[in-house]
Amino acid sequence: MKDNLIQSKSFEFSLSIISSYKLLQNEREYIVSKQLLRSATSIGANIEEAIGGQSKRDFLAKVSISLKEARETRYWLRLLQESELTQIDVSNYQKEILSIINILSSIVKTTKTRIK
Repeated sequence: MKDNLIQSKSFEFSLSIISSYKLLQNEREYIVSKQLLRSATSIGANIEEAIGGQSKRDFLAKVSISLKEARETRYWLRLLQESELTQIDVSNYQKEILSIINILSSIVKTTKTRIK
């Protein structure tokens, strides 16, 4: 089976966010950390659904949702960083989510072109 870059990147990203979520919970940061957890793990879940899509349009819809969730995740990471709610350094996560956003944007663009 061929490796799927975005599938593996999103899964690894989710795992790392889960680890940080646990640390944030220990620091009693409950609100932003929960939003971050939900949006970050949703990226990979929607990619999994896209891979099993029934059509190219279904695939595009699910990947587009993943892209929206990735953008939301970037927002929550920026908020954590700039609000100083935590001492946890999220700069590596910010780099990784930008990479994921770029890949997903490219997939959406390519898929739209192929559908036309």
